[in-house]
Amino acid sequence: MINRTLAAGDRAPEFTVAAVRESGNITLADYRGHQPLFLGLYRGLHCPFCRRHLAVLDLVRRRLEPLGVATLAVVNTPADRARMYFRDSRTGVRLGADPDARVHRAYAVPQIEFVESAARTAPWPHQISIDEFLSHRINPTGELPAPANPFESNDVLNAKDGFRMTAEDEAIRARYGTLLVGNFLIDRAGVIRWRYLEGEASPAEIGRFPTIDQIVAAASDLREAA
Repeated sequence: MINRTLAAGDRAPEFTVAAVRESGNITLADYRGHQPLFLGLYRGLHCPFCRRHLAVLDLVRRRLEPLGVATLAVVNTPADRARMYFRDSRTGVRLGADPDARVHRAYAVPQIEFVESAARTAPWPHQISIDEFLSHRINPTGELPAPANPFESNDVLNAKDGFRMTAEDEAIRARYGTLLVGNFLIDRAGVIRWRYLEGEASPAEIGRFPTIDQIVAAASDLREAA
C-alpha cells in the first residue's frame, strides 16, 4: 500500500527520536503550542548530499531563529553513530537519530523500490526499474567531473570527501539506501504548511534540496499567515 505524501494543510504526525547532542528524546510535542518547526528528514551518513545539506542547515537555522522558527534534522542512523560523526561539529542545529526510518514512514517520505518494469504497480517515486533509475545522470552540487548515475555519484563524492563507511553506515545503506529526503515546515499548532520532497518528479532531481532562501521564504510566509 502506497501512502499519500503529506501536503500543506495536513496534521503533522507525532514522532519521538533519540537526541544526538543532548540527553533523552526529541518529540513533536516539544514544539507544538510553542513555536513553528523546520523538520528535515535525511538518509544515513553514507549519503554525501545529505551531509552537505546538514552542514547548510546551520545557516538555515540562523536565518529562521529571528522568525521564531526552530530547526530539527532527523538522520536515518543509530544514535551512537550520529554522536561520533557530529562530536566535533559546531552546528547549532538540533539533531535526532532514527535508525529505523520511522519518521520517514510516518511522514510518507518514500523509499524507492526497484522492480521489473512489467511488475510496477506504483509510479515514481515509489517504484522504478533499476535500469531506468541508472539511466539518469545527476550532478546537483556541480562537484562531479561529469554527471553520473545516483549510486556512482555517491561513491565519487564519498571518495572526494575521504568519508570512511562504518559497519553502521553499511547496514543503513543496505536497508534504507533508497530513502528520499523530506523537508517540512510545521506551524505551532502542528499543521504542515510547506514541504519539499527530494526527487519528487524524477530521479534526475535526486540530491537537489531546497535553498536557504527557499526555506526562509516559506518560513516568512508562515509567520505572515499566523
